Amino acid sequence: MLLRLLTSLFIFTAVFTTSLEAKPPQLTPRDTRVKIDEILKAHVSHQKLTEEIVTRSIQNYIDELDPGKTYFLEADIAEWTNPSQETLNQALEGYRKEDFSVFEKIHEAMLTAVDRRNELEKEIEKAPSVKNVQPSEFKDIKWAKTEEELTDRLIRIKSLQLQTAEKISPETKDQFFQRISKRRVNRESELAGASAGERKQIVLSYVLKSTSSALDSQTIYFTPTEASQFMIQVQQRLFGIGAQLRDDLNGFSIVRIVEGSPAAQSNKLKVGDKIVAVDQEPVVGMDIVEAVELIRGPQGSNVHLTVLRETKDGDLSKEDKLNIEIVRGEIVLKESRLETTYEPYGDGVIAVLHLYSFYQDSNSSSASDLAEAIEKLKKEHQIKGIILDLRNNAGGLLPQAVAVTGLFISKGVVVSVKDNSGQVQHLRNVENRKIWDGPLVVLTARTSASAAEIVAQTLQDYGRAIVIGDPETFGKGTFQTFTLESSNFGKVNPKGEYKVTRGRYYTVSGKSPQLVGVKADIVVPGIFSEMEIGEKYSKFPVETDEIAPNFIDDLSDVPVIHRAQLNKMYKTNLQTVMTTYQPYIELLTKNSEERLAQNKNYQNLLKEIAKKDDFADPSDFFGQNDLQLIETTNIMKDLIYFMEQKKAEPAEAA
Repeated sequence: MLLRLLTSLFIFTAVFTTSLEAKPPQLTPRDTRVKIDEILKAHVSHQKLTEEIVTRSIQNYIDELDPGKTYFLEADIAEWTNPSQETLNQALEGYRKEDFSVFEKIHEAMLTAVDRRNELEKEIEKAPSVKNVQPSEFKDIKWAKTEEELTDRLIRIKSLQLQTAEKISPETKDQFFQRISKRRVNRESELAGASAGERKQIVLSYVLKSTSSALDSQTIYFTPTEASQFMIQVQQRLFGIGAQLRDDLNGFSIVRIVEGSPAAQSNKLKVGDKIVAVDQEPVVGMDIVEAVELIRGPQGSNVHLTVLRETKDGDLSKEDKLNIEIVRGEIVLKESRLETTYEPYGDGVIAVLHLYSFYQDSNSSSASDLAEAIEKLKKEHQIKGIILDLRNNAGGLLPQAVAVTGLFISKGVVVSVKDNSGQVQHLRNVENRKIWDGPLVVLTARTSASAAEIVAQTLQDYGRAIVIGDPETFGKGTFQTFTLESSNFGKVNPKGEYKVTRGRYYTVSGKSPQLVGVKADIVVPGIFSEMEIGEKYSKFPVETDEIAPNFIDDLSDVPVIHRAQLNKMYKTNLQTVMTTYQPYIELLTKNSEERLAQNKNYQNLLKEIAKKDDFADPSDFFGQNDLQLIETTNIMKDLIYFMEQKKAEPAEAA
């Protein structure tokens, strides 16, 4: 098996849900040890197993088995949550000898906890339900210390689910809980395995998951089914309705609807809707991967969704139950790709270009589509300024990040990548494709990540744009590679695949966005600004780093035989560091703060986002107006005015 680069580099953020399969991956202890060695050899920071990595792996293993903390008691796992030196030595030696008995013992403890849970379920059936349980109660919970505490937790979870069941249909309540119970029993059965040999394979797959994710938050081992799901994201194509879901324990909330998808075209679903049944089958308590598979299906087929929608009547709110039918279709996950609007200003317009991802296929690319949109606007209007909106842009193809940046700068280094060997390679804009050299603002949010951070920070480094938005972006400054069968590209290995963090990237200033994100020049908080979103909130993130600035490019990373040739075509018209916007930043910030202080709608928004948690419905924040974009447009108007006033000033006498 060879380590292959898919579409150059993976530099987008992604979240994958662990799921067991009917049959575990076909792993042996030797396969497991070999894969761990491969991952370590490729990793940017950890090339060998250490006590720290083993400690993390053990903790991950426990969390993989019992992510909701509804099986183990604190005492059950004390031996491993705070492992002794003897346990660590045994585990370290076990990796070398292909002996994973430490993890087998944890697995056996889980099966014992499963037996206890089944006994507790009998008590829970008789217990009265609790009113007004909130999903937020179960965020960042600790291990239960006693059976009584665990029982109470399970009762509260069941009560939360009951609240939803009664909203769907009181008469189907029994069927609802039968479905939840069946899902639990199936998972418990899968953990046990059909035989001793199958159980060993299950343990080994969890060892690989736990060890890979112990290296950093982006290094992941995929079972064959999970690898196929990952390929769907890479290929950006599937059949379904085009809605992104979040598991809230009492249903799956729609957090995003893909532009142009069946969900968007039908105009029946809304962000914030909670899906509680698919084709009359309750999905509460179901694994999110399983729920998504129910919603997906053949193109042209119908899917019936039961949703709860919160509506407000003055200060009162209620939930309406809706039955919605949608025809499935092919979803090309373009993340809307590009949306173009404009705001009239003076004798021209301010262009707003919302780029949702960095993409390239046989027909188009993010850079070519942006260039075409700008040229079209130029023909129809006088462009006074451009706002490049990179909110909710999770990244994409690295070469496209370079190409998009090249639309706004002359030649020069855009981004540098440093791999696990320490070798640095610069990616340059070598063509004169600059299509706009006027006032430029980049609008960012905590959800702007990877390639979006490269573009924002590089334009900021060169002084070519002002960055406006949330205080900082997501903070993903690493790139990953993904394994595939070299003899049959795209075929999933029955032993599983893995994605490993190979290195970091840096913008021309030598700074990496890793952990710290791109800092806004002018902070205009948006709906995500108070949420714990970002690489720094992940379990074991790779540390941040810096390299030397590369504003002066000596081409030292280019082979000597090619250096002279590149130098001839590259060394003219290099982008310099600009200070165009610096005289205005302080005044622009002051004006913005004064406007926001007087804007009642914005102040209400700030109050709402300050008290919201990760379980809040995003629909609570969405009104008819995008307040963050409106204020960014106001800042751009100020900037254009100040720059035009400056131009109009008479030149000083010598």
